[in-house]
Amino acid sequence: MNYYLNKLMTYHEVHKMYREGNSIRKISEHLGLNWRTVKKLLSKDDRSYQKELEQPISKKKLLDPFRDFVREKLELYHDTSAAQMFDWLKEQHPDFPSVSAKAVFNFVQGIRAEFNIPKVSSARDFQMVEELPYGSQAQVDFGFYNMTTTTNKQKRVQFFTFILSRSRYKFILFSDIPFTTAMVIDAHEQAFQFIAGLPEEIVYDQDRLFIVSENLGDIVLTSEFSNYVRERGIKLHFCRKSDPQSKGKVENVVKYVKQNFLYNRPYRDLETLNNECIAWLHRTANNLPHGTTKLIPLEELAKEQMFLEQYHRVLPKPPQKQIYAVHKDNKVSYKGNFYSVPISTYNAGIY
Repeated sequence: MNYYLNKLMTYHEVHKMYREGNSIRKISEHLGLNWRTVKKLLSKDDRSYQKELEQPISKKKLLDPFRDFVREKLELYHDTSAAQMFDWLKEQHPDFPSVSAKAVFNFVQGIRAEFNIPKVSSARDFQMVEELPYGSQAQVDFGFYNMTTTTNKQKRVQFFTFILSRSRYKFILFSDIPFTTAMVIDAHEQAFQFIAGLPEEIVYDQDRLFIVSENLGDIVLTSEFSNYVRERGIKLHFCRKSDPQSKGKVENVVKYVKQNFLYNRPYRDLETLNNECIAWLHRTANNLPHGTTKLIPLEELAKEQMFLEQYHRVLPKPPQKQIYAVHKDNKVSYKGNFYSVPISTYNAGIY
């Protein structure tokens, strides 16, 4: 009965808003319905729709066992997207059947309509970017997010984001402390290992971890990152500030991580978060068709790897030993301070 009443109320609300002069798109956004559903409801009169509702449902839906889970999530988080719900279902239910994203979308929309749970939508701007050849470019950016811990405290995390521009294959690495240049270098190495290769060029923002200053248009790199780039032979491209057109792909990934992976995910510890993210990359981010290319990044990576430079991990060079003179009174001067050494050291000549 509750199902019948909610369907009937939605039907009458759609017709009421339409009579008031609202467009199909406006009704769709306000009620959290697909525009096709709104159009279909508007095409029916009261009598035929009531007759349709009164007909018994003869076939049990494949996704019915997950109704309570979806309803609970939607009631807690009204703005949950169908894409994120799809990922949650696969993550939380190993027995979740193999269905299309469209089937899950319709299932979620049906529950929204049945229990009157509208979605709070926000406008998003997209811009077409010309596709590049395989292996030619990757993009790197950073994201920040405030998570709620399992003890109901706030935890700010930062994440390194890497994407191959053509295949859209992604790598993410989280940190619970601010990234240093050394940590960023290690993140690059993990990304290259994850994709099993190196692209020709990497696009960056003008981040303090990479750049000391910009002198008359010339980028001055930090010494540590400059040494790494020279050893790796990476070609770099730095975007100017407020220039999202040059690195729109990776900026979209930052949003995707926040909205699909991090949204309403509790923080336990850093290792767990990174393990969960790798599982998400394999399960969802790199294994579902990309919204723009309509291709699966994992399958596209197999093509792109043929154009990537072969990966060999760069090991950090061991620190060079410093030699200090020992004074007659068995002391060594180090950075303006004197330190005592064993009495027999002076006889050895060098400490």
